[in-house]
Amino acid sequence: MPSKHLLNRRTCLKGLGATLALPLFDSMSWAEPGASVSKPPVRLGFMYMPHGVIMDQFWPKSPESFLTAPPPALESLRPVINYCLMVKGISGVPIAPFNGAPHALELSTWLTAKLPNASHRNRIDIGISADQIVANHVGGFTALPSLELATMPQTHKENQEGLNEGYYSHCSFSSPTKALPAEINPRAVLNRLFGKPNGPNQTTQAAPLDREMLDLVLDGARDLRRRLPKLDQDKLDEYLDSVRFVERRIAAIEHRQKEAALAKVGVGPSKRDAKDSRPIEIRIPEGDKRSEYMQVMCDLNVLAFQTDTTRVSTYIGSTPNGVSYPELGFRNEHHSVTHHNHEAEQVRKVAAIAAFNIAQFAYMVKKMSSLREGDGTLLDNCIMMWGSGLEDGNKHSRENLPFIIAGKGGGSIKTGRFLADTTGNQGDLLSTLLACMNVPLDRPLGIATKQINEMMK
Repeated sequence: MPSKHLLNRRTCLKGLGATLALPLFDSMSWAEPGASVSKPPVRLGFMYMPHGVIMDQFWPKSPESFLTAPPPALESLRPVINYCLMVKGISGVPIAPFNGAPHALELSTWLTAKLPNASHRNRIDIGISADQIVANHVGGFTALPSLELATMPQTHKENQEGLNEGYYSHCSFSSPTKALPAEINPRAVLNRLFGKPNGPNQTTQAAPLDREMLDLVLDGARDLRRRLPKLDQDKLDEYLDSVRFVERRIAAIEHRQKEAALAKVGVGPSKRDAKDSRPIEIRIPEGDKRSEYMQVMCDLNVLAFQTDTTRVSTYIGSTPNGVSYPELGFRNEHHSVTHHNHEAEQVRKVAAIAAFNIAQFAYMVKKMSSLREGDGTLLDNCIMMWGSGLEDGNKHSRENLPFIIAGKGGGSIKTGRFLADTTGNQGDLLSTLLACMNVPLDRPLGIATKQINEMMK
């Protein structure tokens, strides 16, 4: 049926308008008016574990007990519990018509808050992820727009509901059709971050920037989008994503040209505050102990944020395919023990696995809290989210997803609280975190309908 919303080309161009990308620099300036020291930027990081948690060992018993008697799963966070915020009542994306694909969707929907396109099941077609929305906004100001890390190779082979295998082990999508690979080798990450030598006369370098210049941005797209039918909205969304991808490169080029011009007249780039901690040292472990491996990946994340090499990161701690935890005294695969049928020993193992993964997250945020930056700590200027794409691995339920937020986001988040009766969904939570980053959204993020204002200061 022909659409009733007919727009001629002249109307579209007038509605979209055109502007230069340069004003982005004004909105992203680090320096506060009248301040003698640059204000540190806000960073956003995500750390993931599959298969959910044992709920009665994860959620605090009450808002009052959160700070003084955290539940067993959170014991490792006790030293930084004042930096933490827990939000109970966040539902995941309903997975119908993919009811037989809980593991294909627990990670792929985690940062997209959106289901794959049911008409294109055998190829990636889902939606840009929250981390990449942020990277498109701030990535032009750092050497790397974003950093993607993982503990396991992204090679899971399964075909639930005919869905593409990439959905099982990817959480970052730079466009609806492009999943971003994650690096699993700590030394390769270090090389990528800082161009460390690989061998004699060999140095890893960042990929050269695309020098194509494009000055058209779509500042009227929000109003236009409301007037378009669904298919045209999807086309416009994909086009917007591609424009932002180019804008990010333009911003990087402009920023570096500006720094070069200032240096030419004797004005160097902004320096770190003299009180700031020195960048941490990275030690690559030589053994195969899982905790040591995960902690060095966490250290790399901390170093990337501390040196402002990137302001956006994801770390997939594990995926649904075959991981085990011999460090905990048993070799059962994580997935198998989550189907515990309430058998006490199996429940104990699931709880131990969750506590182990949260302890690695705690290791990272505790280190951030120990590093001075500006008038506070690195953690003061970060938003770090740990979570899972399932509530209960035994039932594959998604009605009340487990999340932990750590860090004050430059003063945008009120921490040291447990919000026990929140109503919202995964998209709402992600939209709120992006608002705390001052990242504008011109469309809903997945299934989002609102921001969770009680999280914010």
